[in-house]
This record gives sequence, C-alpha cells and structure tokens, in this order.
Amino acid sequence: MPVITHPHDLLEASVFVDVEPIVGRPLQLKVEGFNFAGSVKLRTAAGLVEAAEAEGRLVEGSVVIESSSGNLGLAIGVIAASRGIPFVCVTDPRCNPTTLRLLRAIGAEAVVVSEPDRNGGYLESRLRHVRATCAADDRYVWLNQYANPANWLAHYELTAPEIAKQHPDLDVLFVGAGTGGTLMGCARYFRDNGDRVKVVGVDAIGSVSFGGPSGPRYIPGLGSSVAPPLLDPSLLGGVVHVPEPETVRWCRELASHGFLFGGSTGTVVGGAVRWLNEHDPQGALRAVAIAPDLADRYVDTIYDDVWVAEHFGDIQTRGRDVA
Repeated sequence: MPVITHPHDLLEASVFVDVEPIVGRPLQLKVEGFNFAGSVKLRTAAGLVEAAEAEGRLVEGSVVIESSSGNLGLAIGVIAASRGIPFVCVTDPRCNPTTLRLLRAIGAEAVVVSEPDRNGGYLESRLRHVRATCAADDRYVWLNQYANPANWLAHYELTAPEIAKQHPDLDVLFVGAGTGGTLMGCARYFRDNGDRVKVVGVDAIGSVSFGGPSGPRYIPGLGSSVAPPLLDPSLLGGVVHVPEPETVRWCRELASHGFLFGGSTGTVVGGAVRWLNEHDPQGALRAVAIAPDLADRYVDTIYDDVWVAEHFGDIQTRGRDVA
C-alpha cells in the first residue's frame, strides 16, 4: 500500500466492479470515488491547480475561486486545504447539503448563488459572480474548469490509460458529461492511440450540453444549463440522455446489492444500459462505464424518500424495471 503525504497524492483508481448480475448487461464500472475528495474530480482539480501554478497565475497570496455544483469544488477544496491556499466555491441551491458541510469543514468559503439563469439553471449566475469577484480583486484566481484544457488533459493522462491497461479488449466506454473534461480526455486518448473503442457520452435530460431543450434538473453533477466549451461531439460514438427518475432508480437498485454509488454514477449506468439494450442486445460487446462518485453526498437527496417523493413523485426504485 502507498504511503502519502498529501490527499491529492492518492489519484490511482484501479478498482472495477462487474455489475452484469445487477444490470443484466455485460458492464464493468471503473470506481473513481476511493480518494479523499470522493470523486473523479480530484484528478481534474489536481490538473487545474498544477496548471495555474505552472502558468504563474497561482502565487503566494492568491485566493482560488471556482464555480461548481459540488464534486469539483470539494476536490479543489481538499487540495487548497492541504496547501494552505484560501478557496471560494461558488455553488447553487442544488448543491448537496453534505457537500456544503464538507466544504466548510475543510476551511473553504461556500457562496450559494440563488438567482436562476435564463435557462432555469444556475451556471450563468455562478459564472457572473466569479467574474465580478475576480474583476474587483486581483488576488482571486479562477481555474475555470469549463474552458481550461488542463481539465480534459488530466483524464487523457490518467483516467483513459488506466482503462486501456485494464481492458485492452474494450469495445465501448460510457462517460458522463458535465464540463466535458473526463469525457473529452477519454475520447481524445482513444482517438489518438488509434483504438477501436467507441466513447459514448451520457447526459441528463434537461441539460443543454448537446443542444437539447433546457429543463428542470435537481441532481447535481452531470448536465449543464450552458453548452460546455470543452465538448466536441464529433469525437463521440453517441450520446444517451437519461431522465433523473431513472438516475434515482439505478442508484437505489445498486444500493440494494450493497454498492453505494452517487447520482452521477446512477445516470451513467442508466445511459449505459439504455445504449447496450439498443445497440448490443446479444451482449457481445465489452463495456466499461466510469462511476464518478459514491453515495455519501446524496443521503439527503437520492437516498431520502421524502426528497425523492417531493421532486419525482411515487416512482419505482428498481433499476431493472426501467425500459
């Protein structure tokens, strides 16, 4: 076992879970939640911070600021706490209460922007706050996960090669679409290495990332109310859109078998099963999906019966009942 000095020294993620007995399709999940930020976003955060330092933007006396619906903010907060760097996370009311408490526990300042943007989301409002803060005080350094190439490069250099090493015979990879960093890093890696792997993006219904109509979304993580600059759909082998009630059903179905995953993972699993049902009914393809997070951030939402009933009504909670 490795001995580490800083929380972001633990970035390796070599655990895969075979969920075929649960989902009814040959599918393995690459589990990314076993680190001190609890999600795949620790890799992104490490890349963003290192790039800012290398560019000379992040210096002594700087204050890091970033817009995030939760996981990326907490990941930056973990690194900032380790390095003694002040950090401000600009988030919104959809941020899980547990995430807010954890942010404050590690010394970060959490600013909750409550004004919806023109698409009914909060991203534009969060970005306005970030830009105004940076314009008013040059100590603030915006890492800008939405347009920074360091975002996708972290997954090009780490996440995708790990998958290729463990699964040299892989046919299709399912990756959730948030900022597009993980998705584009993986898509570019497999393209550049001449691989036959088809990379399929998974998005939430109500997200405008791939040109769909905007709609209400209650589960943070995947999806966006603004088209992410990093996304290049031409690199993808398809996109699957998943309704949020299905996210809840899959999270709870996995939990009923002892696998406690987060909302982004439930969405990705739902998208993978939908795609495999349509494109691989015989189960001939070797498939992997990236599981970005674990369940702890969602105990007040996806795993709370009252919250689910308030937002989605009386829904079935067994993933295999989803068509």
